[in-house]
Amino acid sequence: MGDNNVDLSHHLSPEARNRVANPVKDILRVISECPVPDLISMANGDPHHSLYPFRKIMYEVPSVQDTDDPVTSWRNNSGIAQIIHSYRDQECALSIRDAFPYSRAAGLKQCRDALTDFIKLIFDPPDHHVTLTMGNSDGITKVFRLFGDKGDHFLTDEFSFPSMTNCPLAYGVKWVGVNMDSGGIIPEELEKILITWDEAKAGRRPHVLYITPVGQNPTGSTLSVDRRKKIYAIAQTWDLIIIEDDPYYFLRYDIPCAQADPDEFIKNFRTTLIPTFLSMDVEGRVLRIDTFSKVLAPGMRLGWITSNKLFHLKLADYIDSSTQPPHAFGQMFITEMLSDHGWKIEGFCRWLRSLCLDYQSRRDFLLDVFRREVEPTGYASVNCPEAGMFVWIEVFVEKHPRFVRERCFGDGSSVVPRTNTERLLKELFERLMNAHGVVFMPSSTFAIPENPLWVESEGHVPLSDRCRFLRATFGGTEDIIEKGMIRLGKGLREFFQD
Repeated sequence: MGDNNVDLSHHLSPEARNRVANPVKDILRVISECPVPDLISMANGDPHHSLYPFRKIMYEVPSVQDTDDPVTSWRNNSGIAQIIHSYRDQECALSIRDAFPYSRAAGLKQCRDALTDFIKLIFDPPDHHVTLTMGNSDGITKVFRLFGDKGDHFLTDEFSFPSMTNCPLAYGVKWVGVNMDSGGIIPEELEKILITWDEAKAGRRPHVLYITPVGQNPTGSTLSVDRRKKIYAIAQTWDLIIIEDDPYYFLRYDIPCAQADPDEFIKNFRTTLIPTFLSMDVEGRVLRIDTFSKVLAPGMRLGWITSNKLFHLKLADYIDSSTQPPHAFGQMFITEMLSDHGWKIEGFCRWLRSLCLDYQSRRDFLLDVFRREVEPTGYASVNCPEAGMFVWIEVFVEKHPRFVRERCFGDGSSVVPRTNTERLLKELFERLMNAHGVVFMPSSTFAIPENPLWVESEGHVPLSDRCRFLRATFGGTEDIIEKGMIRLGKGLREFFQD
């Protein structure tokens, strides 16, 4: 549980409560804890390590100590390389012989210990246990099943990444979108939903909030510290579990550079980071999901969940009887990278800081080209995200000659569209792609369907009428960004002159 010993077991789904430990994995645990020094095990089914077809693995990585901007130096092939090794028979942080046997659910101890040290130093949560995952998607889907049961409703941003929100639909969980503004979820709107929820009509009051607080995908919004505190207080009052999905946490911009003094770098780096829900959590109600996908490489398929002990153990039961732990290659690399043989935690933080500067430069370039090529059309504006990889482009659909505003196209429901906004944006999306060769994601892709049972009708603008945005990434090269903005400007001019 958390530091205050709050019992949160009632949040577990029937599936999670009914799962039992994998007895084979339980034997592995007993073996690992046996005090006999020369224990001979004939119980396992592992090929002997002498049969592994590799005895040394070499990683050539940037040297993060030789420059203040290792990302740029590495990208330009001008930086010095550092060699990190994993060995089968020589000393290293996680040997090949220890990494490749069958292991238990939470992941290899050496890798979990390295990440636990990193978490303590960066997040300093009051109570936590690390469970390794095969990236954020894997972690999120497992957590959803930990808490979701047929008929449940989960809360989330009204515009959310569908690859995640689609996951629990198949086993009967529905979503309730919470109104957002440029600063993300509005705490008062979250509380309003919980206060006005009618269990007789809508079923059990939502007990899970899924949220991406930094560089939210798709809007690019970042929750302020004040909003985080309010949301956590609401979670305490209404007994919510918070799933803090934060893949863009380390990609925040317009913050002071950390000093170069090696003795002070991590301390200064920490001052640039925004407090997390995990760091505020004194009751064990936050599960934080992190990944290396956005800061190292997506194909690593390696991340981790930080949670209280109860949820950690329940996740382990699930993993032991399903996917098994992540692959050893990724765990070895991360362990060596964070060790004294590699970058260490300080070096990883130097890489993260340099990566921020690179993405900030790409964001600023996109905004400059947008101001030059798109803004003069008068048909769109763009936000300036303080984190993440996306900008949220607002299209002024009401300026289109075929824009229609009626009291209601349907039956008077508070969620039925009253304009043809969504239809026009879909047409613009297709026109930009087919006639101008540029693709943006329309906001309707991310919109959480509304239900009049939990939408206050008075003064409410249906979400379909607010689907007037396009999501664009600044993760590409300057050439791609510039061509995309030029084509957007030309496409808008032609579309609005129809």
